[in-house]
Amino acid sequence: MLCALALLSATAPLATDMYLPGLPSMVESLDTTAVAVQLTLTTFMAGLGFGQLIVGPLSDGWGRRRLLLVGTIVLASSSALCALAPSVEVLIAARLIQGFSGGTGIVLARAVIADRARGREAAKLFSVMMIIGGIAPIAAPLLGGVLLGPIGWRGIFWVLTGAAVVMLAGVLAFVPETLPTEKRHGGGLAALARNFGYVLHNRRFVGYAGTFALSFGAMFAYISASPFVVQNVLGMSASQFSIVFAINAVGLVGGNIVNTRLVARVEVYTLLRAGVLVLFGSGTLLLVGTLVAGAHAWLILPLLWVCITSLGFVMGNATALGQGEVPEAAGTGSALMGASQFGLAAIVSPLVGLGGEDTAVPMTIAIATAGGLALVSLLTLTRDARR
Repeated sequence: MLCALALLSATAPLATDMYLPGLPSMVESLDTTAVAVQLTLTTFMAGLGFGQLIVGPLSDGWGRRRLLLVGTIVLASSSALCALAPSVEVLIAARLIQGFSGGTGIVLARAVIADRARGREAAKLFSVMMIIGGIAPIAAPLLGGVLLGPIGWRGIFWVLTGAAVVMLAGVLAFVPETLPTEKRHGGGLAALARNFGYVLHNRRFVGYAGTFALSFGAMFAYISASPFVVQNVLGMSASQFSIVFAINAVGLVGGNIVNTRLVARVEVYTLLRAGVLVLFGSGTLLLVGTLVAGAHAWLILPLLWVCITSLGFVMGNATALGQGEVPEAAGTGSALMGASQFGLAAIVSPLVGLGGEDTAVPMTIAIATAGGLALVSLLTLTRDARR
């Protein structure tokens, strides 16, 4: 079941990282601009956030499994529509639907684990799930770089369609209903409002959710800008970009592996705080170094690796601590964490493109700023958390 949930959670890296090497070629293929192509990332992330915000609370009343099945069917259909899109406008719309349906798997995978575990056990399970799901950000850009030449970016979306079909099979075979009928909340707007109120009035949950979302914002600044920074600014090829991206993904997986080993001996909050401090510190060095010394591979690539690796100590721990604060509405809590995560990503994506395709400065500003705000959110809103 954990493997099936990890695959569902891999929707975002699969649907973003895999076609990232093809972003520059899509500009020419669709006769459009880099900003318009980056909007396919923005709408996908907006769909992910909005989908989670809708589906998560509904699952607290309807259960998890039925919604998972419907979501993966729509995901497969919308992925096929992306492959067939005749224009960038149609592709943008299809990506919105793809994101909305993909958000179902992401939000409910977290909710299923929250139904089954708490505290250290939950932190370990979330980290293990991210390790398994970490295969996606390693394999996706490499596979995308290899497939881009033979099958083009449209073929990559057909591969994503096949992945969605595999996700559906995984849900059917391995994911049972984890929310018993007696624990479900009644339907209706009043029940939804109560759940949102219950979650949003928990100060510590808001702090952990903010840390989680802002840290992901730093990662997505890297995700959306790195194809242009690595290829246009640092002068590397699409294949070299795929290797760079995979190395950073290995760092993320490695961080999660170390986190799962340490979580049995070190408090979850302590590990989370350390991860956010490293993210902020390395992001600040990246910004200052780029402004002072310019954009050089020897400077940018190692510091990006440190930034991404630090997230292995942030994402799983922040999720576990946040979900642990709202056990009576795990779906709603998961929805708000996911909506803030991908909603912020949707904002970050076009911002890092405002400076054009030939500068790394907007990316470094976004990473350093998001890391600093994540640290503020953690230290100010959760300072009374047990350590």
